[in-house]
Amino acid sequence: MKHADVVGALGALAQGTLLAVYRLLVMRGPEGFAAGEIGEKLEIPGPTLSFHLKQLVQAGLVSARKEIMNAVVWIDIPPPGMTWPANAEKVTMDQRGCVFVPRIVIVPVGGTVDFLNSDRLLHNIHSTPKLNVAFNRTQPKDRTIPVTFAKPEIVRVDCDLHSWMTAWVVVAPHPYYAVTKGDGQFSFDSLPPGSYRLQIWHERLGTVPAEVKVPENGNAALTVEMKVR
Repeated sequence: MKHADVVGALGALAQGTLLAVYRLLVMRGPEGFAAGEIGEKLEIPGPTLSFHLKQLVQAGLVSARKEIMNAVVWIDIPPPGMTWPANAEKVTMDQRGCVFVPRIVIVPVGGTVDFLNSDRLLHNIHSTPKLNVAFNRTQPKDRTIPVTFAKPEIVRVDCDLHSWMTAWVVVAPHPYYAVTKGDGQFSFDSLPPGSYRLQIWHERLGTVPAEVKVPENGNAALTVEMKVR
C-alpha cells in the first residue's frame, strides 16, 4: 500500500460520511447490504461509496466481506496452570507508511514491546495508561524504543505528529488472547475441553461477552455480533 493511500484512508476516519457507512454496515450484521442499498439509504453516489468501502478495509475496521478485524478476544478465567511460555516470541510494533504495523499487539505481563520506525519521517510514541507507566518519546528513523508493560491493561498508543496514527498494546496475564484476522476469525491453541466465558473488545465497538464449550474432540465454533453503541 502506498504511503499516500494509507494517509488518505486513516485521515478520512474522522469524516462523517465514512462513519455513517461504517455504522450502517455494523448495524446490519453479517448479512450486510448491497452497495446500491447503502448508497440509497445514505444518498451517496456509487463512486464515492466504493472509495469509502475501500477506506474501511484499509483502516482495519471491517474486512472486504464486512467481518470485523482487529477485535481482541480473551478467556476470562483460563485453565489452571496455563501461563506464558518462558521463550515467548519477541513483540515489535513498527511505524511504516505513517501507520502502526500491526495495529494491535499482545504482550505478556512484564513483557517488552520494541517500537520501530521504518519511515523517513519523524514519529513519536505517546501513551498515558491507567495502570502502566506513561511514555512520550520522539522516534527518528531506525531508532528502536523498548517499552515494558508491568500490569494487565489495553493501552492506547498515539503518534502526536500524525493524528490518524493509533495503535493498541494488549498486556495479557495469560496466553489465551487473540486478535481477529481480516476474515473476522480467531483461534486459541491447545485449549483444554470445557466451558469458557470470553470477552471480545473492539476499539470502536466496546466489549461484548460470550460463552463457548470446547468438546473433547474437534473444534468449537463461535459467532459473535458486535453493534455500534
